[in-house]
Amino acid sequence: MKHRFWISILTVPLVLAACGTTNVTSSNDPRAELLALHEEAMRAHRESNAELLLRSEAPEFVSASRGQVTQPSLEVRQARFRQYLGVTRFTEYVDVVPPIVRVSDDGTLGWVIVQVRGSGVQTTPDGGSQPLAFESAWIELYERRGNQWFRVGNVSNFKP
Repeated sequence: MKHRFWISILTVPLVLAACGTTNVTSSNDPRAELLALHEEAMRAHRESNAELLLRSEAPEFVSASRGQVTQPSLEVRQARFRQYLGVTRFTEYVDVVPPIVRVSDDGTLGWVIVQVRGSGVQTTPDGGSQPLAFESAWIELYERRGNQWFRVGNVSNFKP
């Protein structure tokens, strides 16, 4: 009987962790929540899973990349990532440095700065394949709405 009590006590946190999602604010550490969202995005790239990557995207979004500031709709971003991840298979997609995470004092805004190295292959339009390798750094901007973080912006660049 005593063993059942301890098994129950030790099992509850594992069950709760397995049932939770990274979008729902369940901890008292918003930095940990943003790190979990970053890891989810990393996993989405490694698994070529656009839906996982887009799960935390806000409808409104600002992007600064390659000398341009744009505000692509959620539909445009969905199409872009589905196409990109549909033809890309990563053999490596890793953090080069530990992510840097900050959250505003009121807990409503946050950002994550990362440097990532990726390599793999992409399917070409003619059905062939070509190698892919890059190193990139970016900042993801997040806004907390209720108990959920939403990705609202990105500023990115690639290493020459």
